[in-house]
Amino acid sequence: MAGKTLTRADLSEAVHRQIGLSRSESADLVKSMLDMMSEHLVHGETVKLSSFGTFMVRSKNGRVGRNPKTGEEVPITPRRVLVFRPSQVMKNVINGLEGGSEEE
Repeated sequence: MAGKTLTRADLSEAVHRQIGLSRSESADLVKSMLDMMSEHLVHGETVKLSSFGTFMVRSKNGRVGRNPKTGEEVPITPRRVLVFRPSQVMKNVINGLEGGSEEE
């Protein structure tokens, strides 16, 4: 699956072209949105974007893992992980299905 990576600059350029804001205003808007999403996630809140999906932070407990090469036990510390759950609409779009109900 070869393809281009969508970057922050690409998002800013799309806002500039489609909305008509200046390039610097577009970049500021994208930065503000991403900063706001990040801030809410850091505080343990869920970020839900209708027809796209839901971002949430989950806490994982510490556990003992194994090095697959040596079999040696290695402690894995407790941590928080970012999880993304796509909406049914997004799943349908990705799979080329028409429409789709908004379940999220």
